[in-house]
Amino acid sequence: MAALGWLTPRRRSATARSVLAGEASAEAARKTALAEDPAAIGFSLDSVDPQETEAPEAPEAAEPVEPEFPVAGDELAAAFFDLDNTVMQGAAIFHFGRGLYKREFFRRRELARFAWQQAWFRLAGVEDPEHMQDARDSALSIVKGHRVSELMSIGEEIYDEYMAERIWPGTRALAQAHLDAGQKVWLVTAAPVETATIIARRLGLTGALGTVAESVDGIYTGRLVGEPLHGPAKAEAVRALAAAEGLDLAHCAAYSDSHNDIPMLSLVGHPYAINPDTKLRKHARAHDWRLRDYRTGRKAVKVGVPAAAGVGAIAGGAAAAIALHRRRK
Repeated sequence: MAALGWLTPRRRSATARSVLAGEASAEAARKTALAEDPAAIGFSLDSVDPQETEAPEAPEAAEPVEPEFPVAGDELAAAFFDLDNTVMQGAAIFHFGRGLYKREFFRRRELARFAWQQAWFRLAGVEDPEHMQDARDSALSIVKGHRVSELMSIGEEIYDEYMAERIWPGTRALAQAHLDAGQKVWLVTAAPVETATIIARRLGLTGALGTVAESVDGIYTGRLVGEPLHGPAKAEAVRALAAAEGLDLAHCAAYSDSHNDIPMLSLVGHPYAINPDTKLRKHARAHDWRLRDYRTGRKAVKVGVPAAAGVGAIAGGAAAAIALHRRRK
């Protein structure tokens, strides 16, 4: 498939593209959250009594203890969760591709390409920019000319078919703790914002920041707004959303498995490394960040998820899709 040479003008710096992608994602996330729950958006610092946000003084005789986190009622705080391999095993865009193949959006050769990319991602346990870019190029060319509403409807079905059973219970519990504390919880991912929004809604989260694909009159053009929401662009999206929501990033938490998200994790006062890759684990330990690992077995620690399960799942999905394709001939 053709490379995205038209993705962004070359004269613009990477930083400018990241800012554009981040701001576009933040705007899309707020619009979606507002449409689904008008009361969820519109928080203003003017509505907060400063005395209500101050932590109570500890008794003089009490010994130092780690403060409760997340802090209930802290309206200046929110939580930001990476999606792939943090909230969900594997990459959302690959599962989405499998679902589109099942619905005959593309041919068997392209399915095999998605299958290989997903298997590689699961075995390596890290995000490779070339693989991720290749997957995004494929997805954009596939959805070009389709209606946004059509893809949203299909995305709901694909979530049930391929994604629901891959949510990490441990990470889901962390997100619920923030919700129970009265805080907003956002997904932040390079996956399409429409896909991320579906996952966030199914998990009961506030909303999602994701890659924004350009659409005109509700139809995808095959181009992106800015660049994929990856690395520095994620940090820009979080920064833009925090400014719009009146959040204090020092009160906020962020969770990710990838060293590519160190810019986002470094923005907040409470960074967490979840199922971390080797580089993130090393960085987290050096900076005294908290770590959580919900993978099981020694092999999982090395590669992200059990290798047999990773390859078996994608091979099974590919085989089923090919069998379906043959039956329809």
